[in-house]
Amino acid sequence: MGGTGWAMTEFGWDVKYAGVQTLVAKFLMQGKAGHHAPVFEKYRQKAEYFMCSLIGKGSRNIQKTPGGLIYRQRWNNMQFVTSASFLATVYSDYLTSYRGSLKCAAGNVAPSELLSFAKSQVDYLLGDNPRATSYMVGYGNNYPRQVHHRGSSIVSIKVNPKFVACRQGYATWYTRKASDPNVLTGALVGGPDAYDNFADERDNYEQTEPATYNNAPLLGILARLAGGHGGYNQLLPVVAPAPNPVIAKLKPAPKPKLTPTPASSSSPITINQKMTTSWNHKGKTYYRYSTVVTNESYKTVKALKLSISKLYGPIWGLTKSGNSYGFPEWLNSLPAGKSLEFVYIHAASPADVSVSSYNLA
Repeated sequence: MGGTGWAMTEFGWDVKYAGVQTLVAKFLMQGKAGHHAPVFEKYRQKAEYFMCSLIGKGSRNIQKTPGGLIYRQRWNNMQFVTSASFLATVYSDYLTSYRGSLKCAAGNVAPSELLSFAKSQVDYLLGDNPRATSYMVGYGNNYPRQVHHRGSSIVSIKVNPKFVACRQGYATWYTRKASDPNVLTGALVGGPDAYDNFADERDNYEQTEPATYNNAPLLGILARLAGGHGGYNQLLPVVAPAPNPVIAKLKPAPKPKLTPTPASSSSPITINQKMTTSWNHKGKTYYRYSTVVTNESYKTVKALKLSISKLYGPIWGLTKSGNSYGFPEWLNSLPAGKSLEFVYIHAASPADVSVSSYNLA
């Protein structure tokens, strides 16, 4: 696919090599390369070439504005900012899980430096920049007010139900110099030019046009930054180690602990639960429980159905079907020796989780 030859300093709507190279580097660090290891190593070298260019420690570095923002082009530059920062966030976690470091022309770099770089880009786009402008609509006090977006620039039907034709919307509303009547909260616009300058004008589509491909990578970065340093092994997204018994110290609530689900001695499926965190809200203590389901057999488990009772809150990582729960949409089987994890939150002791049915193949 060309991944061994192309050394990139951009990742965006036209060029996806850096993303492919990052994924292949992950396979290599997971030990999945097999006899392809020499080729995969070339992919990893190119992935690290990209990462080094982001932090200014490569043999060829990506351009930045005086304020420190990645800069690639005039039209919707923000896509390159969020996409590249997302890759840096992911690769930082891969290296941390692998207990490795980034090998740059300027020397070895700790994975934490990649994460710090991604955070600096997020800080910039949310207002920590020379203009003190947030490029996320509705965030902060100084954000774009004339977004290049038809729905945002035309008055709401709830305010004025009068019909607005297509050409009328352009002729009457597009050229208005007033702020948008509909605030497109959360939208990330194209952003500043190479010198941190920004013109908040509706017809300045290169800088004020929002896009889903600006926002999507940003969600991943924010989720990672909000998650803190949980120590999750990003090279093992499905395989989870069996949790050790944990007794939580909580006041004044009872102390949840590791709860193995009763199962017959012949069952090849084990279920272990543990409370991972808790918090108090309006006088009530809520608990987050992690549940790990492990296939202890030498065959693949299919058509797994779990029975869950005494559950009084939301659950993530399973698909509900009638009165039972099955594999999540992205998983249709559980190979021998593998595990899956799901979580739920409620203000009570652990729910009762048991195996209803399954097939071995």
